[in-house]
Amino acid sequence: MKLKNKVIDVLKNCFDPEIPIDLWNLGLIYDIKITKAKNNKKNITVIMSLTTPGCTMGNSMAEDIKTQISELEEVNDTKVEVTFDPPWKPEMMTGYAREKLGF
Repeated sequence: MKLKNKVIDVLKNCFDPEIPIDLWNLGLIYDIKITKAKNNKKNITVIMSLTTPGCTMGNSMAEDIKTQISELEEVNDTKVEVTFDPPWKPEMMTGYAREKLGF
């Protein structure tokens, strides 16, 4: 399995504590950057957003992502960057998330 797919699988196991849907299906993950590290492993940078700029759980979610991705054998280092450009909208959710939340 490709590393990006493994990272996506991990993100599907990271949840917003206030919404019972994973961060991937909520549409909060904007980008996954994979770069080479010196030790034949990879560095991962996840660009994500939050449902609102005032979300107090942002640091908790970022740490959860970092911890879980870092456990992958191929990963050297993991960084999580939070952006609000573009601002998150419910339309960014997958069909699965919309259905679960009644949209």
